[in-house]
Amino acid sequence: MAAPIEHMHVQVNDVGPRDGLQNQSTILTPAQRLQLIQALVDAGVSSIEVGSFVSEKAVPAMAGTAEICAALPATDRVRYSALAPNLKYYDRALAAGIRIVEVFVCATHSMNVKNVRCSVDESMQQAQALIQRATADSVETIAAVAVAWECPFEGKTPPQAVFDMTRRYFEMGASTVLIADTIGAANPAAVFELMSELVAEHGSERLACHFHDTRAMGLANAFAALQAGIQRFDASVGGLGGCPFAPGATGNVPTEDLVMMLHQMGYTTGIDLEKLMAAGELAGRLTGTATGGRADRWRRLQLEKGKPLGW
Repeated sequence: MAAPIEHMHVQVNDVGPRDGLQNQSTILTPAQRLQLIQALVDAGVSSIEVGSFVSEKAVPAMAGTAEICAALPATDRVRYSALAPNLKYYDRALAAGIRIVEVFVCATHSMNVKNVRCSVDESMQQAQALIQRATADSVETIAAVAVAWECPFEGKTPPQAVFDMTRRYFEMGASTVLIADTIGAANPAAVFELMSELVAEHGSERLACHFHDTRAMGLANAFAALQAGIQRFDASVGGLGGCPFAPGATGNVPTEDLVMMLHQMGYTTGIDLEKLMAAGELAGRLTGTATGGRADRWRRLQLEKGKPLGW
């Protein structure tokens, strides 16, 4: 196991306000979503996915994202991003003031058709048009490879498909490529193997990972990616999450658990774990779900004993 470099920083991007909320039975108002975003900012989270510009009919939980963008906490410390799947929605994101846009394409045909009713090649062409426009507008782009390890309809995703899509994204001019385990079907060995090859070809600076905890391996997979050299991760406050178009996909890796692991290993994130727990409690109250991550009970016992959360 590679030892962490002392004080190495890992960037944690909280996707709770978007990926965490898009599949909840309780739909939050824009004001409630802003309340959650403010709690994350107060906890020191420096990168937040605030919502998505998509069909409000298809994903009603994301209605009002433009309103949210207009009222985001004013700070130069936080990188705010939003999902925009094509140029139509990119224009809406740009008009709302978003300067970091995420676009995604699924690595398998069946999942891509289920999501956006397009073939993979058609979606890649749309992504290219968006990335080229964003480059001209000096807007940063995060290009995601969805179902990078396994598809709910086609089974195991061929690694070559992920390699090819990643290479094409960078050739298009993407700022970052996000490798996503959309349904939480990856395992640590497969994650380490895939990410090690991607890091060897592209370096770690422009790569990131996104894991779900469907099979209780989300944190182990994040650790495997960390060992492969990845220093940027998505996570969702309280472990909220799930994909509306992926049967069986459950919540994302809880931000609280990921931050706790990183801190105990000697990495820095700039996040206050106790305040992050408070944000998780807020997410639970707003959505009516149990949140806080797998180590939540243990952390609360430590607080009651007056012990620091990092150990």
